[in-house]
Amino acid sequence: MKKTLLLLAAFILLAAQLNAQATKAPAYPLITHNTYFSIWSFGDTLNASPTKHWTGKDQPLIGLIKVDGATYRFMGKEPLYYKTLIPAADEAQWQAAYTETEPSGDWTGISYDDSKWNKGSAPFTDDKQVAQTLWTSKDIWVRRKFNFYNTDINKLVLKLYHDDNVEVYLNGEKIYNTTGWTSDFKLIPLKEKIKNKIKQGENVLAIHVANTAGGSYLDAGLVDEVKPWASDILLAKQKSVVVNATQTIYNFKCVGIDLEVTFTSPLLMNDLDVFSRPVSYISYKVKANDGRNHDVKVFLAASSDIAVNIPSQEVSAKKYTASGLSVLKAGTTAQPVLKKKGDDLRIDWGYMYVAAPNSKNTVQYITPENEALGSFLSKKYTSTASKGKQLSLNTVLNFSSVGTSPVEKSVEIGYDDLYSVQYFGQNLKPWWKADGKETIEKELSRAAADYSSVLKKCDSFNKSMYADALKSGGKHYADLCVLAYRQSIAAHQLLKSPKGELLFLSKENFSNGSINTVDVTYPSAPLYLIYNPHLLEGMLNGIFQYCESSAWPHNFAAHDLGTYPVANGQTYGENMPVEESGNMIILTAAIVKAEGNANYAKKHWKTLTKWAAYLSINGIDPGNQLCTDDFAGHLARNANLSVKAIVALGAYADMANKLGKKAVAKNYRNFALAAAGKWQSLAQAGDHYSLVFGSKDSWSQKYNLVWDKVLGLQLFPPAIYKTEINYYLNKQNTFGLPLDSRKTYTKSDWILWTATLADNPKDFKALIDPVYKYATETPTRVPLSDWHETTDGKMVGFQSRSVVGGYFMKLLKTKWVK
Repeated sequence: MKKTLLLLAAFILLAAQLNAQATKAPAYPLITHNTYFSIWSFGDTLNASPTKHWTGKDQPLIGLIKVDGATYRFMGKEPLYYKTLIPAADEAQWQAAYTETEPSGDWTGISYDDSKWNKGSAPFTDDKQVAQTLWTSKDIWVRRKFNFYNTDINKLVLKLYHDDNVEVYLNGEKIYNTTGWTSDFKLIPLKEKIKNKIKQGENVLAIHVANTAGGSYLDAGLVDEVKPWASDILLAKQKSVVVNATQTIYNFKCVGIDLEVTFTSPLLMNDLDVFSRPVSYISYKVKANDGRNHDVKVFLAASSDIAVNIPSQEVSAKKYTASGLSVLKAGTTAQPVLKKKGDDLRIDWGYMYVAAPNSKNTVQYITPENEALGSFLSKKYTSTASKGKQLSLNTVLNFSSVGTSPVEKSVEIGYDDLYSVQYFGQNLKPWWKADGKETIEKELSRAAADYSSVLKKCDSFNKSMYADALKSGGKHYADLCVLAYRQSIAAHQLLKSPKGELLFLSKENFSNGSINTVDVTYPSAPLYLIYNPHLLEGMLNGIFQYCESSAWPHNFAAHDLGTYPVANGQTYGENMPVEESGNMIILTAAIVKAEGNANYAKKHWKTLTKWAAYLSINGIDPGNQLCTDDFAGHLARNANLSVKAIVALGAYADMANKLGKKAVAKNYRNFALAAAGKWQSLAQAGDHYSLVFGSKDSWSQKYNLVWDKVLGLQLFPPAIYKTEINYYLNKQNTFGLPLDSRKTYTKSDWILWTATLADNPKDFKALIDPVYKYATETPTRVPLSDWHETTDGKMVGFQSRSVVGGYFMKLLKTKWVK
């Protein structure tokens, strides 16, 4: 009896763990499909702040629930709205007098004579692609005259984009100055007294910018922060939030009603039709919490900012019906398809969609964004706009009388980007419409028809993935995998190449915006090797095509295919020969193991052979090269990079053996074993192995060793793993193990790889628990950063990148190494 009770208690505990999943994140995924269609909540409470794109720019979704006439806000927060007083160049061209020679006298005052200054238009910059006035010197002084006749200003705000140090004057009085630079416009509220300095008639905004290093930029304007719309909206009380692999689930309490809101992005890798469909569900489940019946309506306002790069872009919107759905659609009027490339950008081509069942209980309409909430409160469900800036696509779901039995309704949010990527000169449609026959309306209709079955599949996958991760590495590890899953996938786009090959192209988010970076694919790989290795093939296919063409003249692998979303060839300024060649060989070997055959290696054997030859000459004792940790700078004789080359050569030998090339396999196997022996001598530093050969007082994480273990190559003695793990356990800080002895920052993906070298759960847990602490306690509230400071948990750089797919390395090892 006692044994039965213990088993029952253990079962109950396990069930509770499986259902709990992750409850804390640095930011919470709401809608996650690709690098452009990606919306997050940046705080623990869904109604505490506006929802945002992963870059941090507002992409507002606002949710209200009306219970018996009382209105509560459960999602988002009404953003601030601004009225333009004098436009910056992103809204309208403006001209000014300028000089690049320091002026004498009171150059900031209204009466100053600037007639001998040059005349130019903003922006003033050294970027020839966007400059209206080319500015390449160290300093610029600008005088912008403007007439003003309306002094009814609520709150004066300076709209400023500067690179670098800036001083700003209004009618001779300094109103702002700072050192440093911005990469976009910054809205700077000014002191109340400053707005009184604006005069009826002529005024002057005078600006000095000092370009201290790098690029140069100046653009500015003045805006008025509009008074907030007065309302009696209450805040719903958030009771909980749970994150699982494909969903984020919030629970709220209002007077008389409990509300469950579930965001589902069904990224199921075993079904590429559903996986690639650019449609997420927002589900609302309501029930009475007091035993009485209540009249309930739920309201969703989706901002057209989801379909623009900057809020000042004009959009058009319309309402229509299709296949039993009521549909709202919005997109920019300009539609600059694939015209912008780079990192900190949102999509401004294609169209966003909000769809719901076309019934008397559903109402949809379009308003200016700042009128959306008022329209719901006043029951004026009428479209009042079809073109303009910052429109709102509004949906009202009438639940009617709700009692103690739950009532559920849902809304779909989708995005059709028309074309996703330019691939070697050819614009490619996304995977779901690559055959030219599919439409977004069909996808929305299928998503509606599949709603119940898709949610069941998501629930099943959420539980199985969590159970596997829990068994592999414990609860903290399983929670980290949950936080990584959607983020990693949504940093890619799924396409079909002109040759018919699968492409799964990443964007190097919050870094340099490269597309299909090999050393971003490398850390991402474990997630895809577990759930669909064909997606990893899709990360390698483009690199193989490029490197096997005449466009790539080198005997080592390329770094990238361009700058997202333009994949016409490498744009990164420097090669990483050992890094990328080693990555490509190792990942090909991993695909071979995952798929149980060597077909993929056979297809690219000539190229793999060329790279293996390069590594055999240049990889064992590397020269002064960059590795994937390029932010740390060049490093000669990098011991961890040497490990990568040795493991890659062992992996090449293993593939040769599987292809029946016995002599090649034997030669490279013997070479790799000899190189591993040499490595031990070169890197030996007493109780650990060094960062660089010949420097015994240095150390580094040898995360590349993990493939020796996971691929079963047996090149390095297990004692090396043990020696390194023992050393690392004494080098940890509060938020993790530093990357190496040079700095206290770290890469969390590499820690998870390093921890997988541990031969017991205790040591693994000791290494990953500080990463869990970082993920749940970091003060930097953005989609999970993989580069953070181990002393205070703050992000150093990078966010929302695919590399967190590397968190699945321990689970991959569990599945592959018995």
